[in-house]
Amino acid sequence: MTSLFPRNFGQRYIEVERGEGLYLFGKDGRAYLDAAAGAISANIGYGVQEVAASIHEQTSKLPFAHASYWTAEINERAASLVAELAPGGMNLVWFVNSGSEAMEAAIKMARQYFIEKEGKGTSRSLVIGRQNGYHGSSLGTLAIGGNVVRRRHFLPMLFDQPKIETHYCYRCPYGLEKPSCGIRCAAELEKTIRRIGPQYVAAFVAEPIVGSTVGALVPPDEYWPMVREICSRYDVLLIADEVMTGCGRTGKNFCVDHWGVKPDLIATAKGLAASYYPVGAVIVSDHVGEVFRNGSGVFAHSHTFNGMPAASAAVVAVLEYMKRHGLVENAARMGKLIEMEIAPELQKMPLVGEVRGKGLMWGIELVRDKETRAPFDAAEDAGGKLKALALERGMTLYPGKAMADGVNGDNIMIGPPLTAGEKDVRKIFEILTDSLQSLQKQLKF
Repeated sequence: MTSLFPRNFGQRYIEVERGEGLYLFGKDGRAYLDAAAGAISANIGYGVQEVAASIHEQTSKLPFAHASYWTAEINERAASLVAELAPGGMNLVWFVNSGSEAMEAAIKMARQYFIEKEGKGTSRSLVIGRQNGYHGSSLGTLAIGGNVVRRRHFLPMLFDQPKIETHYCYRCPYGLEKPSCGIRCAAELEKTIRRIGPQYVAAFVAEPIVGSTVGALVPPDEYWPMVREICSRYDVLLIADEVMTGCGRTGKNFCVDHWGVKPDLIATAKGLAASYYPVGAVIVSDHVGEVFRNGSGVFAHSHTFNGMPAASAAVVAVLEYMKRHGLVENAARMGKLIEMEIAPELQKMPLVGEVRGKGLMWGIELVRDKETRAPFDAAEDAGGKLKALALERGMTLYPGKAMADGVNGDNIMIGPPLTAGEKDVRKIFEILTDSLQSLQKQLKF
């Protein structure tokens, strides 16, 4: 009997011994190709000794120094490297320990920004999120996101926030099509701000490409410029949740760079230290920082392990490794390969409704009926079955569900480490295709 509280008491787990490159090696003697980079997070792959050595060196010298007293040169270096990646005019970095914490800090920062700017009596406190959005597992972030599965048990505990529909062209919630739709999903933000009253709204939060909840859902090109303009017009802060999409994952430093948009705040984590250390960050626009600097000077939020030197060493080592090896550029090249050659072939398969993504972040939506786009019933667990079939073939996937209507719908994500080359990418999609063919037989297609 183990003392470890598992994520799922009903699941049999493979005991892992080590990782190297794109592979994890189990005690069962098998090598598993990690086509999901854990949770789209192990961005430089496993077993990079120079990164481990940098963390070890810093940990041996000074792992921790509480931020209420101390700073350290390694923290300054880490912040500088993160700011270099960010859009221009975003030169301040607040370190935390995870993606959920980064988002929690960002929404609290948005609230305090208006207190500093307008006084303690300000009414700006609401944060508009989106249906099918996911921003973290804390109660504050669950209240903003709209993912039904993750919220269901905790609804009575949430101070729920307003939401608009997510861009979901494959299943447009308005029954419209581009270009005649006028990008209504973005226009709804203005309508919602006006209906609530802009004097009550502090921020709008969105993932530039929606992650596991819908499966690498890419917005129309007009979407992010539109929401940026709307937020600016009503003095609402724009928060980009780049926990998954940041740090090169989509073939740009940050995903918003695809549309030339500068948010007011960016929350990031996962790829920041590529899973070699638990760390996240809020990247802050200069104009937001100035309001704090000229106001109280204090952000009323902290955790014990904010800005640990050991974590900063991981950030520095990972970002420098990425730069030396051109991993952002590699993600862009592999994304073009997938887009131009692999996705069109995959799209022809009977149970594949849509293939979408950028860089090395791709989603495949599974459907019962390709013509009507009818999803699989939740009880069929099509995504779970595909995950099991791929695992039998020695490869991990990242499944998601319930995106079609809050109950039904299946997708899987492909997001290997950014070190994956053409041979790796082709092998991943060969195994995926073989697994999909087996799933078709199981489901009697």
